[in-house]
Amino acid sequence: MIKNSLKAINLENKYGAHNYHPLPVVLSKGEGVYVWDVEGKKYFDFLSAYSAVNQGHCHPKIINSLIEQSKILTLTSRAFYNDVLGEYEEYVTKYFNYDKVLPMNTGVEGGETANKLARKWGYLIKGIEENKAKIIFANGNFWGRTLAAISSSNDPLSYKDFGPFMPGYELVPYNDLNSLEEAFQDSNVCAFMVEPIQGEAGVVVPDEGYLAGVKKLCSQYNVLFMADEVQTGIARTGKMLATDYEDARPDVLILGKALSGGVLPVSAVLADDEIMMCIKPGEHGSTYGGNPLACAVAKTALEVIKDENLEENAMLMGNYFRKKMNDLAKESDLVNLIRGKGLLNALVINDSEDSSTGWDICLKMKEKGLIAKPTHGNIIRFAPPLVINKKEIDESCQIIRDCILNF
Repeated sequence: MIKNSLKAINLENKYGAHNYHPLPVVLSKGEGVYVWDVEGKKYFDFLSAYSAVNQGHCHPKIINSLIEQSKILTLTSRAFYNDVLGEYEEYVTKYFNYDKVLPMNTGVEGGETANKLARKWGYLIKGIEENKAKIIFANGNFWGRTLAAISSSNDPLSYKDFGPFMPGYELVPYNDLNSLEEAFQDSNVCAFMVEPIQGEAGVVVPDEGYLAGVKKLCSQYNVLFMADEVQTGIARTGKMLATDYEDARPDVLILGKALSGGVLPVSAVLADDEIMMCIKPGEHGSTYGGNPLACAVAKTALEVIKDENLEENAMLMGNYFRKKMNDLAKESDLVNLIRGKGLLNALVINDSEDSSTGWDICLKMKEKGLIAKPTHGNIIRFAPPLVINKKEIDESCQIIRDCILNF
């Protein structure tokens, strides 16, 4: 085990692909809201592995489920039944109130699954002519790096030099119901896939009523409302789902990240029978999807969310955090605004998107014992584990405040 940060960084740089630009910290241990680097320095984790570690690092109940199931059976593939999948499927469908679940591994696989399901529904149920189905996305969306995902992106960093792109995708402005309704005039549209709050775009929160308006339009035009709650779901925003803030139950719900508490890749697509039963045997699947180990871990991870009232804590601590950040904004011209819901928040720096200010501030915070990551140069996303308490919010906000005021 490497005990020197520079050595670990050099090894990654030499032998690994350079498809990430990490903050220069080498982590070796995590517990609750904290992580430690290889030299033993302790940090507040204010990224939570992009909201995958909502239940806190190495939650003992989740880890125990991982260990116990790993001793018995880890993988069978879906060529056979196993004695854990059905119990998990019953639990997760009742948890989120859907008829069926299709288990996968990663968030982007969940998005791909939803896209295939929407097209299949479009042909079988809506009656769209073969190969004519369209899916609408919002500008600023981010749901992964596969060719399908980048085909729906308007961010050149995602799609440049990776074409040709998948057909059947169209974009409309985010938070714009008029543009969405205009797109729905095309009877070939089978679905609208959207993040209730855009995470990678910088925690962009839509106007109140937008999600309910999306649901209403989708119902009116016989279009599936597909909510990408991979980052916003599992209590992150102070509700179990971000769509719970309004009358906006998705027709297709995509979950991932914190579905396993950050222990291993688990994702899920949930829908009612009319939609889900469009997929027949052999038309979609995954070797690891629905494996016994993942199912045991995911069930426990969801139990922890309810048992520890993490939905309520995210709401309370998120409101408290934003209040302290708004107080900071009054003190510093560097802070333009703070936005978010629950414990998914972003601090927008009063600088251009192509500046290095966000990165430089994150380096200063790292020195003081808090790690976070900028997005789009001038936006710093703050998303600590949902187990954080008021004392820890106070301590972490003091670090953020000191770094901003002394920058």
